[in-house]
Amino acid sequence: MIAYLKGKLAHKDPTYVIIDIQGLGYEVKISLTTYGLVKDEEEIMLHTYLHIKEDAHTLFGFKEASEKKAFLALISINGVGPNTGLMILSSLTVEELEQAILHNDHATIQRVKGIGAKTAQRIVLELKDKIKKEGMTASEGSASGFIQNSNKLKQEALQALITLGFTKAQAEKNITTVLKKSGPDVSLEALIKASLKSSS
Repeated sequence: MIAYLKGKLAHKDPTYVIIDIQGLGYEVKISLTTYGLVKDEEEIMLHTYLHIKEDAHTLFGFKEASEKKAFLALISINGVGPNTGLMILSSLTVEELEQAILHNDHATIQRVKGIGAKTAQRIVLELKDKIKKEGMTASEGSASGFIQNSNKLKQEALQALITLGFTKAQAEKNITTVLKKSGPDVSLEALIKASLKSSS
């Protein structure tokens, strides 16, 4: 199992990064939380999880160990796959997820795209005791993305939402709604997060 990767940041996108390790480029899927924490630094280290299926080997990476812990807890639940786990951690911080589980707040979890009532209930039911015993969070600073000009911002947010499973029309509608409320100085991470939660 690949526990972590440390190397040069070759490419960064809201949904994945490429880490160059001695000339080998590793594509690693990331959440928006990790995207916000990864600065354009030369060296990068991500805690990783390798998901193996018959037709694909996919690496998932996390800046904070607590996020990897939350991800592993989520994918241990029947019906929550790695992509769904990543979607949850792109919509909610580890802290928000933990609070929602501890307070039986199914509605917050259900606001994540693709999470129905049954899955939200299962997440709360199966992880509540685990969180009470171990907790998920370490103290983390809030992640802020990068302020960019509005057009580039919209394009990158649109691409990320389409990658996460939205139709182009729905993604554009959500982004426009969020930008009207927040204005053009919103970070890319915040824009995508708000767009994920925006009602259709």
